[in-house]
Formats: sequence, structure tokens, C-alpha cells
Amino acid sequence: MIQRTAEVVSPKHPDKLCDRISDAILDLFLEKDPFVRCAVETCGGHGKLFITGEITYNGPLITQDDIKEVGRVISGIEPENITVNIVSQSPEIAAGVNIGGAGDQGIMIGYACNENEEFLPQEYYLARKLNRKIYNEYPYDGKTQVTLKGKQVDVVASFQLAPKSQLERLCKSFFKEEKYKIKSLHCNPAGDWKQGGFDADAGVTGRKLAVDNYGPRVPLGGGAFSGKDATKVDRSAAYMARYIAVDLLEKKTAQEVFVNLSYAIGYDKPIQATATIDGKQVLIDTSEYNLTPRGIINFLKLREPGFSNTAAWGHMGRGFNWN
Repeated sequence: MIQRTAEVVSPKHPDKLCDRISDAILDLFLEKDPFVRCAVETCGGHGKLFITGEITYNGPLITQDDIKEVGRVISGIEPENITVNIVSQSPEIAAGVNIGGAGDQGIMIGYACNENEEFLPQEYYLARKLNRKIYNEYPYDGKTQVTLKGKQVDVVASFQLAPKSQLERLCKSFFKEEKYKIKSLHCNPAGDWKQGGFDADAGVTGRKLAVDNYGPRVPLGGGAFSGKDATKVDRSAAYMARYIAVDLLEKKTAQEVFVNLSYAIGYDKPIQATATIDGKQVLIDTSEYNLTPRGIINFLKLREPGFSNTAAWGHMGRGFNWN
């Protein structure tokens, strides 16, 4: 029997706090300038926040105080303990983007399978759904982990300020609804969890890539998403790869589709554009799917704010344009 495991973290996990701050800053600028170039990273923990990166922007003035306020609202850290160090995009990167090329080289993976209504790996789907159920009652730092063994599951659930008995109740009711038998259940296995979030650990943007994508079953291209505008193909082309995977899954009535895209910085056509449908690799028809950065951005409407909604519980599924 094949066993598969996936984990998901809550929006209050330190790394997710950083992702949320980076994407909220991107949205702040997109609201004023849909053509902003943005690549913002956040590092936080223990009462301090550091926001850095590159932004090239043509719109009404947005100050460091405005950026600090975004950080304060999400993290609870006061502005005097937030450092902002943002400069303009490198002119060498900008030169390639200005002519419609990719904002970076990179490898992007798209995936879809027929295991549930969100076309995601079942172990990841269950871990995410369970995380959201627990978070609705305990909106704090937390993790869920599900190991799938046929119709049995091994479950790990750790949530700040959640009594063990309540976590057990939520897990048992969830898997009863999902029609799985719990083989083992570990709720707050290290004991009571009182201190979480930035009070307990540091976080960094882009450090939960498996959570952001499809879980560990599916390979990662390597590029993070949050804080980046859509000229960065490690974000936009990953979304397009997901769109193609779902589209081909349905058109071919397949069980599983992997999409591989790769780009060179400053070049507008992909170096690789292939789909592996139930184990057979084929070339993607670029006359059917516009895979230039500008084509992807326009098709998926990626110049509009709203990226903050992607920064917790994963970028795939959940009703986004690319799903």
C-alpha cells in the first residue's frame, strides 16, 4: 500500500505571517499602480520585523509608514520595531521585463489529479481542510499533518491554545465526515502549546513552498510566490501551469497531469512546455495557451490586487482564476 503524507500550517504560523505581509504590501502597490514591479521579502520574530526587496512604482506616494502599517496590522508588531529597506528594481532585470520577457529564469510545475473536487493530492487536501476546520475555532499558530494509508489515516494536529481534548474532538468528527478511519492520532504531542507565532519562532517569506503548492508528492520548481508581482514567472507561470493541468485533466479525462514550464530571464517564450498525462509526456500547444509573461498576466488577470488571499492555505485550488 502506498503511503503519502502532507502538512499544512495556519495563517498565524510565523512563515505564513511573513507571506501574508509580503503579499499585502504587493496589493497595497497594485491598488495604485497595476504595472508595479515588486519583489518584497519579510523576516520577523520576537518583536521585530524586517521588510526588504525591490519595488519600481509609478503612482500616488506610498511611504515607509504605510508599509509599516501593513506589517503592524498583520503581525501586531509596532512600527518602531519594523525596519523597511526597499530599493528600485535592478535596471538589468527591468530591461528584460520591459520588452515582455520573463522577470527571472525558473522552473514551474503545475499539477492536477482526480482525487477530489479541488484536483489536489488527497493527503494535502485533507490536511488543509482539517487545518481550516480547527482554525475556525482556534485562530492561532498551528499545523496539521495527514498520512494517508488507503482509507486509514495517521493524524498529527498541533494548535496553539487548543486543549488536547478539543483537538481530538475536531479531528475525529472531521475524519468521520470524510469517511476515513483514524489509525493513530497525535494532538499537541509535545504538551500544552501556549506560546506561538512570532513570540515563539522567527519566520521568512517563501519558506513553506510545499504548503503553497501541492504538498510533497509533487516536485517543486524552487521559486516562492508571495511578495512578487506577476512579471516574476516563478509566480505567474506556476499559476498558468496549474490552469493547464486542470484543463488537460478535464479534457483528457485523465487521472493525473504534471505540467512543466521553464523560462530564461528576459525571454518571452518558455524553454520547456510539456505535460505528462497519466505518465505520457506531450508538448503543450502554445497556440492554445499563451505562455508569454504578458499573455499569462492578461489571461489570468494578474495585474489586479487580491494576492493577499493566496498567502494562507495554499495557492492552488480554492477558486482562484488558475484553478
